[in-house]
Amino acid sequence: MSPQHSKSGDPARSLALLWRTQEPASRRRGRPGLNVDRIVAAATALADAEGLAALSMRRVAEALDVGTMSLYTYVPGKGELIDLMVDTAYADLDTQERSGAWRDRLRRIAHANRKLYIRHPWMLQTVTVRLLGPNVIAKYDHELSAVDGLGLSEVEMDSTVNLVNGYVESSARQTLGSEQVARESGMDDEQWWRTHDPLLAALVDGSRYPTASRVGTAVGRAHQAVHAPEHEFSFGLERVLDGVQVLVDARSAPAAGSS
Repeated sequence: MSPQHSKSGDPARSLALLWRTQEPASRRRGRPGLNVDRIVAAATALADAEGLAALSMRRVAEALDVGTMSLYTYVPGKGELIDLMVDTAYADLDTQERSGAWRDRLRRIAHANRKLYIRHPWMLQTVTVRLLGPNVIAKYDHELSAVDGLGLSEVEMDSTVNLVNGYVESSARQTLGSEQVARESGMDDEQWWRTHDPLLAALVDGSRYPTASRVGTAVGRAHQAVHAPEHEFSFGLERVLDGVQVLVDARSAPAAGSS
């Protein structure tokens, strides 16, 4: 899943579009019925179906049944369009729910982000500075609020959120990679396991690789697959949260020698 972000996007133009602070020329000479939101929706549908590499202003124009040049009266180019797509996608996240303990909240945040990436795989192909559009900053504020008031410094709060999000992105990439292999092979993990387990059992000398044989067999039987994405994600997330717990506990513990 290689990065496909255009570097020609102008941050100033993207921010003006994200926050709608500049009246677009489209209001004066654009095509009736066409607007930024429709363009972003069409571009997102195209990227969802075919990946970011397939995205172009021409393809979006074709999907909207308009001339390519008419899009430029609304969006300056592909770079700015991708910035709009990313921010719009984050609008699907619930940033209002702020109840529960910090660990439960980070867990919900992680699962919601992972589902978003699975729904929009192209988001993991973008290599860009996340411009602070309205939905990106709402997401950031929501995530920071989960660890606010725990005794962490502002820098530690930011790093904790980045740690969780980094884990989520890595896990989502692995899941999407497994799904791509399944599509190309026509065989999911469970089918692969059923087909090849007898052959592997005959080929692998358990006495030579005793630990790998024992553990691999146990995992295969438990999941009926070589890889169980949901289990691996939840297991890894809990270990990440365990690490955050150590930090939180350290910040809340009384200083040595204090009365």
